Amino acid sequence: MASGFVLITGCSSGIGLRIAVTLAKDEKKRYHVIATMRDLRKKDKLVEAAGDAYGKTLTLLPLDVCSDESVKSCINSIKDRHIDILINNAGVGLLGPVESISIEEMKKVFETNFFGVVRMIKEVMPDMKKRRSGHIVVMSSVMGLQGVVFNDVYTASKFAMEGFCESMAVQLMKFNVRLSMIEPGPVHTEFETKMMDDVAKMEYPGADADTVRYFKDVYLPSSIDIFEAMGQTPEDIANCTKKVIESSSPRFRNLTNSLYTPIVALKYADETGGLSVNTFYNLLFNFGPLMHITMSILKCLTCSCLRRRTISPN
Repeated sequence: MASGFVLITGCSSGIGLRIAVTLAKDEKKRYHVIATMRDLRKKDKLVEAAGDAYGKTLTLLPLDVCSDESVKSCINSIKDRHIDILINNAGVGLLGPVESISIEEMKKVFETNFFGVVRMIKEVMPDMKKRRSGHIVVMSSVMGLQGVVFNDVYTASKFAMEGFCESMAVQLMKFNVRLSMIEPGPVHTEFETKMMDDVAKMEYPGADADTVRYFKDVYLPSSIDIFEAMGQTPEDIANCTKKVIESSSPRFRNLTNSLYTPIVALKYADETGGLSVNTFYNLLFNFGPLMHITMSILKCLTCSCLRRRTISPN
């Protein structure tokens, strides 16, 4: 059964906060959670949600996954550098036409979503290998398995992560260290809501008028439909993550939302890639109104019983 010291990155809000609180409030008190965030001034929401667990089963440390020094000093400040479970959750999003995104902005996304995770794994892995035990969990996304229009750079960062972890998992297995990917679809967090609001208002210099129109008038409304019909909560993702770390033989890939399985299956059904590319094209540009209706129906159907079913990685 899983237990021990759990270090989680990106805990100031959303999924990271929820995982930290869920594990810290474990009824059997199996976990000591080290919740980290870049800026400890943003700790209030976490402290409030943790309640009595704060200072007992949950402690806070500053950690910036984009800084070698910050990562090293955080891990060094932990007794014997001992971490049983590392949960890489810190991440940033980026949405919009590629023509209007600078290479600098793209690098920032990779710095957090890809190199941030690599930095954490490199720091924690040697000790786990020495002890011949440990579990590394990476918060990926269905976008690490299937590209999504106008999410090109974010998707690329998650694809990179998936490839890195798929390769690492083989070596780690030899040292009895487990590696698991958690792959949520849309999740209702402030991070997502704020990003959607911001991008709708933005100008997109460098992108042609048609592309901007497709993005604002076709992609964004569809995206909001999908969020409303298929979105999960941070609690759902936290419960799924807890199941994964408590499993006696955790799976490498864990899609948290079974409604997404057919979308991912399209890709494997046709090795030429045509099936998934054409399906997404038709869904967005030819069947937009139909998709809107389908999502409205789906929203009515996803009563609590179906939503409960979508949480489990089993």
